[in-house]
Amino acid sequence: MNVVEAITSVLGKYAVFKGRASRSEFWWWWLVDVIIFNIFFTLSPNLGVVYFLATVIPTLAVTVRRHHDGNRSGWNVLIGFVPLIGGIILVVLYSIEGTEGPNDYGEDPLKHLRDNNDVE
Repeated sequence: MNVVEAITSVLGKYAVFKGRASRSEFWWWWLVDVIIFNIFFTLSPNLGVVYFLATVIPTLAVTVRRHHDGNRSGWNVLIGFVPLIGGIILVVLYSIEGTEGPNDYGEDPLKHLRDNNDVE
C-alpha cells in the first residue's frame, strides 16, 4: 500500500474500529499525520490543535485496526499509558507482521497482494 492509498483508506474508514489495518497503512498514516500536524502547529498552535482534534478519531481507529491485524484486542492501545515502557511495547507491536489469512477480526488486508505474491 502506498502513501495515497493509505491516507485514502484511513479517511474512508474515518471512525471504523472493526476490521484490520496493514503495517503500511498504519505507518504511512502516522508519518503523514505527524508531518501535517507539525506544519500546522508551526504556523499556528491553534491550527495545530484544530487539526489534531479533526484527526484523533481516524488515528485511534487505524491504531485499533492495526492491533486487530495481529489478532490482538484494540484495547491494547491503553498500554501506551504506561510511562516509557508502554510506548516501546506499542511500537514493537505495531511493527510485527499481522496474521496471515483471516483471524478473529476479519480478512487479511493484504489478501489481494498475498495472492499475487507481492506482499509489503
